[in-house]
Amino acid sequence: MSGVRTAAADLRRLAVRDLRREVRILDGLIVNTALPVIIMVLFVYVFGGAITTGSSGLAYIDFVVPAVLLMSGGYGAALTAVNIAEDMTGGMIDRFRTLPIGAWAVPAGHVVASVIRNVAACGFALVAAIVMGFRPDATLADWALVLALVAGYVLAMSSLAVLWGLVVKSVQAAGAFSFVVLFLPYLSDGVVPAETMPGVLRDFAYNQPVTPIVETLRALLLDVPMGSSGVVAAVWLAGAVAVSAPIAALLFRRRTSA
Repeated sequence: MSGVRTAAADLRRLAVRDLRREVRILDGLIVNTALPVIIMVLFVYVFGGAITTGSSGLAYIDFVVPAVLLMSGGYGAALTAVNIAEDMTGGMIDRFRTLPIGAWAVPAGHVVASVIRNVAACGFALVAAIVMGFRPDATLADWALVLALVAGYVLAMSSLAVLWGLVVKSVQAAGAFSFVVLFLPYLSDGVVPAETMPGVLRDFAYNQPVTPIVETLRALLLDVPMGSSGVVAAVWLAGAVAVSAPIAALLFRRRTSA
């Protein structure tokens, strides 16, 4: 029990350290929070009048908000790659080696801080959507599932980001992961109906992980049929964490012991 308490304390301190660092970088915090909202404003008020939502029959703002939530959480989570790369290349790991903390707590601290920070950013994006006219029809249980799904998505993207940040050798290369995660919802059923896309893109959109997650969020928030999307989304997210977390731990041990 003493070892568990010590490990929990190490994880808490490192997560708080990462959160404090993000708060101090005010311009980055504003960009991470405001960018998805700006994208939502652009699509709803500039392009929304020209975009149909296909067989869903939803108003465009109702159609696009789930994708914006994933953009908000995913973009910030992807920047975890930059944070871990900065630690690996800036000498911070050498300082951590002198402290009596578990090595696993360093990447885990980045992931925990990312989940807290980016779930909060998703909440800000949701409030902005409601101000713009989004009217969810979710029960208390639905909201709990929405929170769990968004947190699971951020957890998966943060774990993958840590893995990417350990694979690459520079902070600049680590930053490339954020662009992949930010634009992945565009090639899904999140921004425009996948049924309107040409053949290859349509097949990719239907079979990539963001589409079932978006469809599950729509079902929970708007009380529309979910089908099998909830199970598929859970499998995608659990698989991403189950694969990336142990590989990232192995890479971190190898790089810090070299």
